[in-house]
Parts: sequence; structure tokens; C-alpha cells
Amino acid sequence: MDDGLAEALHRVVFLLGEAARKRADDSAGLTYSQLRLLGTVEDIEPATQHQLAQAMSVSDPAISRALRPLETAGFVQVRQDPDHARRRLVTLTDAGRRAFHDTGKPLRDELREALLKSGFPYEQYLRDTERLAELLS
Repeated sequence: MDDGLAEALHRVVFLLGEAARKRADDSAGLTYSQLRLLGTVEDIEPATQHQLAQAMSVSDPAISRALRPLETAGFVQVRQDPDHARRRLVTLTDAGRRAFHDTGKPLRDELREALLKSGFPYEQYLRDTERLAELLS
């Protein structure tokens, strides 16, 4: 990989993480990890706990522990899979979807601003990414 590109991507990931952590601290008491889990659930719902663990590169028990407070708070619903008695399916509730998106939109705006301040060519990156997505679809 080109060193310049690698450095730029590293900067993007760092700024995203910093903005997400700051935003999570200001959100409805959700941690960065909890917001990440809500987003992952939304991406693949209905998801088994095992699928979530694989998607987030953590253990199945870690997902189980992470889901408990989100379920108690009403952000996710965990129910038995009707097709497999030992498997549990996870979906977002409306409250979970709102919590994730209410945090995500300001985060996207903060990330854009931070990237532009750092000199990252955000608009060009966005155009190139959209073109690449079109070519791949």
C-alpha cells in the first residue's frame, strides 16, 4: 500500500475514533462500544449473537454481556430464533435506532470538520469512494 494512502487512512481512523468517543461521552449514556454494537446490529439485523461477535471481532460471551444493558435500556430486542431453539436473534428497537442515528449524524459532521481541518482531502475521498462503489456494483 502507498505510504501516503496508509498515513491518510490511519488519520481517518484516528479522527473517527476520537470523534466517536467524544460524541459517545455526550450521548444518552452510551459508550463508544455500545454505539458500535448498535450500528453493527443495524447492519446485519436480525443477527445472531455469533454473527455479531464475528462482525466485531470479539467473543460470543463478550457480545452476550454487551447486549444485556442495551436490552435492559430498550435499545435492542433479543429473542429466540424460531428456526433454531438454541440461537438468539438480536434486532434494534425504535429507541435503539434513534439513539444510534441521533449520535451518528453529528458524528459524521464532526468527522468531516476534523478531516478538513487536518488537511485530509475529504471531498475528493468522498467522490472517489462513490465512484468506486458504482464500479463495484
